[in-house]
Amino acid sequence: MLKKTLLALFLSSASAAFAMPFHSQHAIVYEEGSGKVLLEKDSHAVVSIASLTKLMTAMVVLDAKLDMQQSIDIADADVDVVKHSSSRVPVGALLPRATVLQLALMSSDNRAAAALARTYPGGREAFLAAVRQKLQVLDMRQTVIEEPTGLSPHNRSTASDLVKMTTAASYYPDIARLSTNTEDEVDLNGNMVHFRNTNRLVGKQDWDIQLSKTGYTREAGRCLIMRMKAAGKQVVLVLLNASDSMARMADAENILRHLEGRELVAMASAKVAKVAKRTTEAKATLRGKRKLHNTKMADQRQPKHRRA
Repeated sequence: MLKKTLLALFLSSASAAFAMPFHSQHAIVYEEGSGKVLLEKDSHAVVSIASLTKLMTAMVVLDAKLDMQQSIDIADADVDVVKHSSSRVPVGALLPRATVLQLALMSSDNRAAAALARTYPGGREAFLAAVRQKLQVLDMRQTVIEEPTGLSPHNRSTASDLVKMTTAASYYPDIARLSTNTEDEVDLNGNMVHFRNTNRLVGKQDWDIQLSKTGYTREAGRCLIMRMKAAGKQVVLVLLNASDSMARMADAENILRHLEGRELVAMASAKVAKVAKRTTEAKATLRGKRKLHNTKMADQRQPKHRRA
């Protein structure tokens, strides 16, 4: 069944019948039942994919049939030294592998994803070898994954290739379930810590989401993958390189509205423009303050001349 679905995607050459304005730089909406591409925008460009990588990480870990109740310790080696991103999972925390997988998928925790790869049988190198093999099986020819978190800008793919990854991931009940958990409390060394899904659409009324993953790095922009049902259609949507979270959510909302035959959200672009304007103004203010500070510092460094 999976191979047939992927083959249908590979062979599908149907172009989008409706030109929807996307804020995301790259996008695709694929209908599983018909194998048609319903909407797309520059879906074959190879770009950074950020934490969308974690869907591949989860599949490879689950393929290994590991003991999901085995305890995994979060180690110094799992700390992000690429982007120096923060994590609420402290070094020294001891968690069941199932919980580590949940944190990687639901809350997109980088230390959790790194720990999953580090504790893979044979270590990180064996994990990456399994990833390369999985990419071949899924015929993801435009995809390169060099590490398990997505922090590296060298983890790259296309929107079209990522539909294949999402479709494959949807056949794993654990991935579907954990990626659509809205929230949970996790015991971290005796302290109950509350975690939420990074996709605020999960659990929202009118949304039937069966799989979800967000992503963000400076290189990748705001990214989103979802498998969902709308207007009787089972679809996979991939959004890559949106400028901010509001733009990403506006695209997702308009995709849903289009599938349901409703009017698109005309205010979406205006809201995005407003956010962009505020960001530009804030940056200009900051530059002004820095310039004033530098001027004052330069004045203070000038030699003082005594009056005769």
